[in-house]
Amino acid sequence: MRVMLKATLDTEKANEVIRSGKMPELMKETMERLHPEAAYFGPLGGRRTCLLVLDLEDSSQIPPAGEPFFSHFGAEVEMTPVMNAEDLRKGLSELR
Repeated sequence: MRVMLKATLDTEKANEVIRSGKMPELMKETMERLHPEAAYFGPLGGRRTCLLVLDLEDSSQIPPAGEPFFSHFGAEVEMTPVMNAEDLRKGLSELR
């Protein structure tokens, strides 16, 4: 199941992590554990945000995918089912 994980980091908590020098290490560990198909970072709505595309084998992988963002960054985490172009073609072909 392909999902887009959107993690909106808490500004104060992220500031603490940046000041401590741990941000690069925590992000590297998180990316190595999640193995995203794609990862984007930037300000959305005025807050530091991570957008990751993950291909989860099972819904039981949802808690460990979001947990680093909750525990390290006090983030608001959303996961939305998404498709790549191949998935969309396959789904549309089944509508006929």
